[in-house]
Parts: sequence; structure tokens; C-alpha cells
Amino acid sequence: MTTPMSRRDLEFLLYEWLDVETLTSRDRFADHSRETFDAVLELSADIAMKCFAPANKIGDANEPYIGDDGKVVLPDEVVTGLAEYRKAGLISASFDDELGGMQLPTVIRQASAVWFQAANAAMSSYNFLTVGNANLLAEYATDEQRETWVRPLVEGRFSGTMCLSEPQAGSSLADITTKAEPAGDGTYRITGTKMWISAGDHELTENIVHLVLAKIPGGGPGVKGISLFIVPKYLADGTRNDVALVGLNHKMGNRATTNTLLNFGDGTFGADSAPGAVGYLVGEEHRGLSYMFHMMNEARIGVGFLATALGYAGYRASLDYAKVRTQGRPVDQKDPSAPPVPIIEHADVRRMLLAQKSYVEGSLAFGLYCSTLVDEAATATDPAERDRLNLLLEVLTPIAKSWPSQWCLEANSLAIQVHGGYGYTREFDVEQYYRDNRLNPIHEGAHGIHGLDLLGRKVIMQGGAGLAALAETIGATVERARGVDGLAGYADELHSVVDRLVKVTAHIWSAGDPKLSLANATVYLETAGHIVIAWIWLEQLLAVGSRTDDFYNGKRAAAQYFFRYELPKTGPQLDLLTALDRTTLDVEPSWF
Repeated sequence: MTTPMSRRDLEFLLYEWLDVETLTSRDRFADHSRETFDAVLELSADIAMKCFAPANKIGDANEPYIGDDGKVVLPDEVVTGLAEYRKAGLISASFDDELGGMQLPTVIRQASAVWFQAANAAMSSYNFLTVGNANLLAEYATDEQRETWVRPLVEGRFSGTMCLSEPQAGSSLADITTKAEPAGDGTYRITGTKMWISAGDHELTENIVHLVLAKIPGGGPGVKGISLFIVPKYLADGTRNDVALVGLNHKMGNRATTNTLLNFGDGTFGADSAPGAVGYLVGEEHRGLSYMFHMMNEARIGVGFLATALGYAGYRASLDYAKVRTQGRPVDQKDPSAPPVPIIEHADVRRMLLAQKSYVEGSLAFGLYCSTLVDEAATATDPAERDRLNLLLEVLTPIAKSWPSQWCLEANSLAIQVHGGYGYTREFDVEQYYRDNRLNPIHEGAHGIHGLDLLGRKVIMQGGAGLAALAETIGATVERARGVDGLAGYADELHSVVDRLVKVTAHIWSAGDPKLSLANATVYLETAGHIVIAWIWLEQLLAVGSRTDDFYNGKRAAAQYFFRYELPKTGPQLDLLTALDRTTLDVEPSWF
């Protein structure tokens, strides 16, 4: 079985580039060392390969279904694999000691999680959602709520979800209709329907803690009237809450993750003195969306990791295949009787492998960098430095979600191409990796929405401070690289395109027409993403230094590919953005 993740690459990124050992000098992580980090990563790799990877194709071929008793049925291998994960205590990795957590850095938790995402994306989603759910509640819940709901989540006895979308309202949360009525006893009664709820029902844990967005009467229109509620499948006394599984959605990929339509408060499981599912308010009324963004932003970076992991797994599989599959002869070989060569000997196959390598290793490095920002901001003692780190993370988050979702999916497509006809069959893993990854450009906000977020909010926030923080950070890398033999050309090229991005951004908003400025926001997102990944590759080259074994030479080749084949694509994109093109605005619906 091909190992879907590279330990050597993770070690390089964590220890040779990001130097995460320095985090142990901060009070929060003082009890840890490289030894504890390595132990967690070793355990993660072991469980991922022994318990998650073997269940990947089984879960894909045997989708969850609702049994005669109304309960969700999952393959035994999925159930036992997730039980092993919970038994290892890995859900608790980054939580506070007082909640029963290991208090590990977020970057180590993500490096651990990426093993499971690469080995079995669908199974990993149950844990991913539970961690995000518990993190939100640890931040905003009352002490009683933390004790009742968060501690069992951290222990792995409960699992968690996020319930935002509804059948008529996907990303447009202003249009949700789920209601919450005060019950007079400090609780609320929740009525409504939620759609696309991953891990929304199963029998894997004792309980499922749903975080539900709903509107309390009188809260005002749009998103300002939204509040957030804990709505458990079972109440604290064991009583079944009125949360009903209506059906399972049948997906193209990620099939072993149950994806559900849920009804809250429809009377399926009865009611007490007031109809509706019992809900417990998180924080204050009408501030639910701001709280949920805590989980959503974490989830967006997590989706970027999921896309990266699947792209990485496909790259590794196609690399192994290309080394053993023989076909054709070198173009300068005229003897038809000469033996065929492994396809990796052909320049076009190496092109496809280099493209994949540049996408997936660039994305993994970028995701770990963002995770390190989380740790540094959370433990910064200087308020100004904390604000700078948080601002930089705000700007990078839409890119961290969307760039890997687009380009690691392209890596999966190239992995199929490397396999040829075999890649298009279910007998080879790369077909499933593509299907599993196709969700991620939609997941946690479609690609276009993150373009609007980046161009419409993040780069202009605080009078342009967000973009300035990014440009300044990249500029520091450029200055370091200019003094290193072989890197000055890359540094100058990156400096030029960053400078142009800043000027084009100002030009876009000088039009005085937000509709026109945002018409090509997706192109802006793709352009900024390519620039950021080029920066991340330059950072990796600085960490490589003058070392010349196969691993480091491979890093150089991937960086060279990205700067020569990918970064130049930003030129025409910046031209288009500068032109403030109206094509998509002026086309009439009737013309299609």
C-alpha cells in the first residue's frame, strides 16, 4: 500500500522550516518537546495506516444506510477504526489541560490530522467536526456547558456537528428560517430543518452535539437576528431530544461520512411541556453568526488541509505508479526492439508529477504556516504582535481554504492522467481521491464566495491593513532571499508580482462601483493564491539552503516548476483585473 503522506516532508516543514520546537518556550506549550511532538505524529501515522487506510475503499463501496430500526448503519471497519482513534485520545490534542486535553500546538494537531485525512478522508471528517465544535464551545460556552458538553467531546464520548445550511438557504445564512422560542426555563425550543449536515446522525458515539443557527423572534432581519444553540441528540439525563433524521444524501465522494437532512422539533420524538427540540443558548442572543465563525474559520483551514491531503495521496500513488509502469521509449530511441521504459522517464509524465508536487507540497506548507500563526497569535504577549498575526491569518484564510481545494483537485486529475486508463477505474485509488476531493471547492463556502470575502473584505479591512500585512510579510522573505545565491531571481519576480497585486487592488476599488469591483473576485482569489504559494515555495527554498540530496533537490525542482510554469499565469489575470472587465456583468440571463 502506498503511504499517502510523506513523513520526511512533514519533518522538514515542521522542524527545518517552521522550527516548531521554539513554541515550547511559550508557557502554554512548555510541557512539550520534539519528543512529544514526534510521539503524537508517529502514533497518528500508525493508526492512520492500520485502521483508516484499509477502510477507505470499503467505506466508499458501502455507503451508510438507515436500517429497519431507523438507525444509521456503517461498515464495521469504519466503526472500529474510529473507535481506535478515540481510544488513542487524539481528539484532545490541542485542548486545554483543564478540559482533559494534551495542550499541543495547533500546528502539531493539524500535522497529526493530515495523516488521517490522507488515509481516509471520509472517516476523518467525524473527528474534524468534533474538534471544531468543541473548540467553539470551549471559547464561548458557560462553565456548566463546558462541563456538560465539551468535556465529553474532548474525551471522544460525544461527537459534534455544525448545522447552518437549510434546503432553501445554503451559504445565504440571512435566509435561514429555523426558529428558537424561549421556553421560560432558560432553554429554547428549536424548530426547523437543516440540510447537508455532515456526521449529522450515526451510532459511533454516545451522543451528538449539534451546534444550530436559529432566529429568535424579534432579533431583526438578516444575519443580525441569528443566534447559536447547543441542541444535543440526547439531553443530559439521557432523554431523546426531538432531533430527527429525515434522510441521507448520496454523495459523489466522501461516502463514509453520513450527510443528513435533519428536522428539529417536528414531534418525531415527542415533546415535554413545549413543542420543539431543546436548545441551550451559546453566548448572547443575536450573536450566533459571530460565534459560529470561530468554527467556520477553523473549518475553512481544515478543508484546505483535507484537499491537500487528498491531493498528496494522489500524487504519491501516481509517483509510485510512474516508477513501475513501463510504456514507450525515449523520443531519441529509434530501435523498436529496445525494452520499454518506466513512464517516469518521459518528460510529460515528469511535468505532471512536478505540477502535483508543487501544488500539494506548497499547500501542505501553507496550511502548516497558517496553523503556526494560530499558535503564535494565541500565545503572543505583545498585543500589537497578536493583532498583526490575527490580521495576517484573516487575509490568508480564504486562500488557505480555496487554493488547495482548486489546485490539489487538479493534482488528483493529473494523478489519474499519469495512470492512464487504469486511473479511471475503481481498482486504483486515484479515482476515489478525485471524487472525494471534488467536494472541497464547495465545502465551507463555494470558491466564488471566498473570492468575494478576500477582495470584498479581507484585503481592504482596516483601510487596507490586511493586504499591507501580507505584502510586508512576503517582502521580508524577498529581502532574505535576495542575499542567497540562486534565489535572487525568484525574489525579484515575486517582489514584482506582489507590488503589482497591491496596485491592482487599489485600482479595482477606485472604480467606485462595488458590483464592478467584485465581478472578477474569483480571478483575484486565484491570482493572490498563486502569489502566496510562490512565496511559500521561496520560504521552503530558504530552509533548503545549500543541501543537495534527493529530497532537497526535489524541493528545488518543484519550486522552479512553480515559478516558471505557474506564477507567470498571474500576469494575464492581473491584466484582466486591471481592465475592470464587464463581461460577466453585462451578459443577460436570456443569452444563455
